[in-house]
Amino acid sequence: MKKRHEQKLIILSFGLMILFSAPIILLFNSEREVFGLPMLYVYIFGVWLLSAVVSFIIFKKYDE
Repeated sequence: MKKRHEQKLIILSFGLMILFSAPIILLFNSEREVFGLPMLYVYIFGVWLLSAVVSFIIFKKYDE
């Protein structure tokens, strides 16, 4: 794997560590709902989905 792809994955890891830290998660711990789901669940699964898509894009470029 090229060094720049490794660096992008490391940056993604640190970003996820910040996004999943307790103070940030507590910002979304409210009674509000989005499409009938609690805001906290939407945030957690949204960040997870976004990280999976970004990782897929990085690995797809690695195969080229």
